[in-house]
Amino acid sequence: MYRHIINPEKKKGHINPEIQGHFSEHLGRCIYEGIYVGENSDIPNKNGMRTDVVEALKEMKIPVLRWPGGCFADEYHWMDGIGEKASRKKMINTNWGGVVEDNSFGTHEFMELCEQLGCKTYINGNVGSGTVREMSEWVEYMTFDGVSPMADLRKKNGHEKPWTVDYFGVGNESWGCGGNMLPEYYADIFRHYQTFVRNYNPDKKIKKIAVGPSDKDYNWTEVLLNKCFMGQGKFPQNYGYMNGLSLHYYTLPYDWDRKGAATGFNEKEWYMTLNKTLFMEELLTKHSAIMDRYDPENKIGLIVDEWGTWYDVEEGTNPGFLYQQNTMRDALVAGINLNLFNKHCKRVHMANIAQLVNVLQAVILTEGAEMLKTPTYHVFKMYSAHQDNELIESSIDTKQIGLEDSYMVPNLSESVSVDRDGRVHITIANLSVSEDYEIESTLLGKEIKAVNGEIITGKMDAHNTFENKETVKLVSFDAVSIKGDKLNYVLPACSVLHIEVTL
Repeated sequence: MYRHIINPEKKKGHINPEIQGHFSEHLGRCIYEGIYVGENSDIPNKNGMRTDVVEALKEMKIPVLRWPGGCFADEYHWMDGIGEKASRKKMINTNWGGVVEDNSFGTHEFMELCEQLGCKTYINGNVGSGTVREMSEWVEYMTFDGVSPMADLRKKNGHEKPWTVDYFGVGNESWGCGGNMLPEYYADIFRHYQTFVRNYNPDKKIKKIAVGPSDKDYNWTEVLLNKCFMGQGKFPQNYGYMNGLSLHYYTLPYDWDRKGAATGFNEKEWYMTLNKTLFMEELLTKHSAIMDRYDPENKIGLIVDEWGTWYDVEEGTNPGFLYQQNTMRDALVAGINLNLFNKHCKRVHMANIAQLVNVLQAVILTEGAEMLKTPTYHVFKMYSAHQDNELIESSIDTKQIGLEDSYMVPNLSESVSVDRDGRVHITIANLSVSEDYEIESTLLGKEIKAVNGEIITGKMDAHNTFENKETVKLVSFDAVSIKGDKLNYVLPACSVLHIEVTL
């Protein structure tokens, strides 16, 4: 039996809903076909947005959406995507697949999508090939409620009142596709560009996100913060010009040259993938330690705005479209990461899985008028119970499992929170391919009155197809016994579980 100790009286931090955020890029069939089909499509839509996809995302409680990239962001010129669609510029998407981008999905369409979803907006600005003026005018166009050239242009294009921009990224991957910059150079660029991301509405201040490191580039984090903080333990004046620092890390079973298949993998590749995923713990810990020296009050969030699995594309698809299937292995990757983000919620203020529809670790796949929910979708829906909760102290016994010493993993991953009504939410993942585990969860000093459980489980390669859309789905989990302050249950192999506890 594995002991799971929970202390509901010891709160460890606030779990922002944005930790379960998402990312949409002009890449493959994410935007076009996946989300946006146009007003004249035979596929049911509202103002061009697929009704089935919007409803599914609302059911999942999507909290925030990042757009327009990714690498695409630093080649995106926002004025190409406004005005009459027939007159919008067409261009070749040189980053992703060499296909024509007709700019029919632009600022107005993105804001319309977020309004339908009821989620916050995260806009990524163009630093790599854009100017300070272009970025400044985009912010003015979106958020200024007054008389100005950009506000007047927005009104002319059919939107009288400004929108709310909740988050604004000052560039993307400036160390790579966003300009191949050195951290010293980007630090100066960030200080410069962010100055002109104006807060036109003092009641709805934009949170500015600086480009942070790629996985274990701790030097980038150190140099950027040192230059932005002028080497001091705090900003020279205030925290106002940096609210977040991004971090990108993808789970690849092998490496960038040979990533591995999304389906048909073996048990060794299962544990390799989960082992690589668990490297996120080290990244969060070490980057947070650097940030702690400059920002001991945790005012600047670590924003993990690109994460998830990256495999070789499905056979017969455009290699630039990054379309891959999604299995129970991906469900475990999602559960592990979301548990880690919860555990680090003092510093991790937002995270955005890549990507929303039809690209990489998508929560939804579409094919024409058909749509399906992936195993990852069901994990996100399950974990939505943690949104806006307080993390509480918890720990669990584990053992190392796997097939080779270099790819061992702990058998269990967990996190626990309490909501505003006092209900406790336990999420726990079983990383074993084949072994069930008996678990005893103890809520110290509390009498348990009732529980509700839901689980996603299946064989390691189980996935949904357009012929069989519910091979993997959420089902109720009732096999929990209650005795005083203890819960006893058996967690099946290859599963992610959520238990709601009423005290």
